[in-house]
Amino acid sequence: MPYIQVRSNKKIEKEQEVHIKTKIGEAVTIIGKSESWLMLEIVDQCRLYFKGDNNKNIAYVDVKMYGSSSSECYNEMTKTICTILNDELEISPDNVYVSYGEYSNWGWNGNNF
Repeated sequence: MPYIQVRSNKKIEKEQEVHIKTKIGEAVTIIGKSESWLMLEIVDQCRLYFKGDNNKNIAYVDVKMYGSSSSECYNEMTKTICTILNDELEISPDNVYVSYGEYSNWGWNGNNF
């Protein structure tokens, strides 16, 4: 049950959005999850500033999930996310932040796991 939010100051075209969705859907296996439980939000044209500037393409990705994974898996996931954003949106990996949140309580369908 991961929820992943991708926020960027760049405009994201529908085709790019679909490619990002597909690639992140495949990438969640790195952290032991599946696309069948993935909720993904893509927010473009955000008012993001990095190092006091917003003239470059930048992104913030927040990965929240039920349970946990290893540092090695998170490192691989960060590399993969940065590659996806660089390939699809021309956002340099040094202009991307990725955060991870692990949760032991996660609700769905009127109940908690």
